[in-house]
Amino acid sequence: MLNSEFMRDIRVATVQFQPVPGDKAHNLGRIRHFVTEAARSRVELIAFPEMCLTGYWHVRKLSRAAFHELAEPVPGGQCTRELLELSREHGMTIGAGLLERGSDGVYNSYVVAMPDGKWAVHRKLHVFEHPDIRAGDRYTVFDTPHGCRLGVLICYDNNIVENARATALLGAEVLLAPHQTGGCNSVSPRGMKPIDPAVWARRDEDPAACEAELCGPKGRGWLMRWLPSRAHDNGMFLVFSNGIGPDDNEIRTGNAMVLDPYGEIIAETRALGDDMVVADLDASILPTSSGRRWLRARRPELYGSLAQPTGQEQETRRVRFGE
Repeated sequence: MLNSEFMRDIRVATVQFQPVPGDKAHNLGRIRHFVTEAARSRVELIAFPEMCLTGYWHVRKLSRAAFHELAEPVPGGQCTRELLELSREHGMTIGAGLLERGSDGVYNSYVVAMPDGKWAVHRKLHVFEHPDIRAGDRYTVFDTPHGCRLGVLICYDNNIVENARATALLGAEVLLAPHQTGGCNSVSPRGMKPIDPAVWARRDEDPAACEAELCGPKGRGWLMRWLPSRAHDNGMFLVFSNGIGPDDNEIRTGNAMVLDPYGEIIAETRALGDDMVVADLDASILPTSSGRRWLRARRPELYGSLAQPTGQEQETRRVRFGE
């Protein structure tokens, strides 16, 4: 489906912060802090990073029992209940990532709590974080009380161009793109590489060197190869949130940003620590954006091959780690 009516203007915020592994109370405290700050700026929608409530990269080392213990149900778990309460208190839609304990296993999920008491959850489609983790099997697009239709894709989900297109075709006007990325040791010789820990350790003494490391090809430079195209080609605003700083044996690169439907950055941060940026989304540019025109020009009768296996498909963790 494609909407015939478009969203209204909305003020959004996106956050980068460094979660403490396994410490939900601390991580919820950081979310409360930023939600309170955003409320002072009359923000209606705020995005936090992937798995920011539970911590991220350490989970691959957890035992099966510890991994399942860290997860919690949605919406009955403590984290979702607190997000819903914060949302109601501030009249703000809040998205944050966690491990979800479903009836059939554990998922890397992103909860979106809305001030009218409704909620949505996206289960990551392309997973590799733990041997026991399960992959989601559906797209997540829904209406909010703020007059906009949201879609969610978590981290690696955004790398697959079909996922962004499918989300746009379901009517998403704003795409939430929570990540824990940058500083990964890509198998590609021209892909991401680890951030130099010595440069990060000296970020206070030499912030320019650290910013160059995080904003170069290991972080922001890599994002700029493809992230703007997800917004531009599909006519969506894109709200990118990310971790920042050490994450087990990797260093996340932050660069939280908001992009318009032309792929232009309208707000971003290059802070070397926890930070938030606020942006006003001008809904008037959405209907005439290039991506929206291209969606209307599609010829679906030609695209049957997109849904046919090529025989070269691999499970995501094999692609991610080059196995």
